[in-house]
Amino acid sequence: MEEQAEDLRELLNGGISDSKAEQKQKNHSTRIIAITSGKGGVGKTNISVNMAIAYAQLGKKVILIDGDLGMANVNVLLNVVPQYNLMHVINKKKTMKEIILDTEFGIKFIAGANGFSKIANLSVEELEYFAKQFSTLGNADIIIIDTGAGIANNVLQFVAAADEVYVVTTPEPTAITDAYGIIKIVTTEIVDRPVNLKLLVNRVHSADEGKRISERIITIVGQFLGYKVDYIGYVYDDPVVQASVIRQKPFMIVNPTSKPAVCLKHIVGRIEKTDMDGNEGVSNFLKKFLGKKSK
Repeated sequence: MEEQAEDLRELLNGGISDSKAEQKQKNHSTRIIAITSGKGGVGKTNISVNMAIAYAQLGKKVILIDGDLGMANVNVLLNVVPQYNLMHVINKKKTMKEIILDTEFGIKFIAGANGFSKIANLSVEELEYFAKQFSTLGNADIIIIDTGAGIANNVLQFVAAADEVYVVTTPEPTAITDAYGIIKIVTTEIVDRPVNLKLLVNRVHSADEGKRISERIITIVGQFLGYKVDYIGYVYDDPVVQASVIRQKPFMIVNPTSKPAVCLKHIVGRIEKTDMDGNEGVSNFLKKFLGKKSK
């Protein structure tokens, strides 16, 4: 058991490498983004899917992970039916390579699973297998995790491990209240490391509305929580979004010149201008995600 624990520690520290290809992958910088919200119905999954496609259109290698373990629906927006999901990897029935799906939109997709919270109770041997499998995703440029809405433990686990966390809200008063709520939970529950929180306001009718809503939340967070949250941008409310959902085709594809599509392209461009601090990547994600179990 101690030998297995040591293997897991070495893996999380990047010490296990079977080939030059793996070593090259280990040195590759992967930006890992978690997209979350305080409540459902604010368009979080739509943002996740279309942001992934916007990145792919820049020539990036993108993997989209459905981390909404209770109401997984990324596959519906992508019009794919996954045969396997992360639970098959956790249960050592499949490798990560075997569950990744190519999509017609230039991104790769990994389906989540309702039982994913089981990861907290895995043995060291099982964790070692999962960590080694997850580490194979290190050749991606961008990994986007669509978390569940709210404050479930698995949501906080993704949020705590990601390089950047985008909290999606809308101008609705309940959505604003819940956005503040999730930020409060994150900043009070995750105290052993800083969380890079950014606010994205969805379904706005003007740029001024997006700025006004964001400033209200950022001011309250700073005043009552003493925490700095940045504003990453807004996405317009537009009929093309609902039409794309019905067609099961992302709006970045249905109408790439629509207001929501242009907004997301601007947001991705803004993200790309933000330098990574050198601590990003799959190995560091795993250390934060599985760290407590690897000791």
